[in-house]
Amino acid sequence: MASGYGLSGGPSRCFPFWQELLACYVVNTNTDDVSGAKKCVPALEDYYECLHHRKERARAIELQRAYRRAEAAHPRENAPRPGAIRNLGLLDREEDTKDVLGTNRSITAGDRK
Repeated sequence: MASGYGLSGGPSRCFPFWQELLACYVVNTNTDDVSGAKKCVPALEDYYECLHHRKERARAIELQRAYRRAEAAHPRENAPRPGAIRNLGLLDREEDTKDVLGTNRSITAGDRK
């Protein structure tokens, strides 16, 4: 969040990156000369990555692409889906639940403990 506070009241996840960027600008620039801001490009990239996760998303997409190519070249039985790479297997687990329970019912909120 722009205030520096996260949803739970503590500092936001990107606030340390913002502080690092701000410190870089304070040290390397002044009101007359802003050419030192070029030294802050790595800190700016880190802050933008924290906000938008573009590099992380691109890497996950490339991993999925490579997984699909390898799977097409050498298919195997009972392989995980390519979507499991992105969600680390924590979401869309209904099929696994059905396999474990051996029934067609899904887990409801009352079944979880």
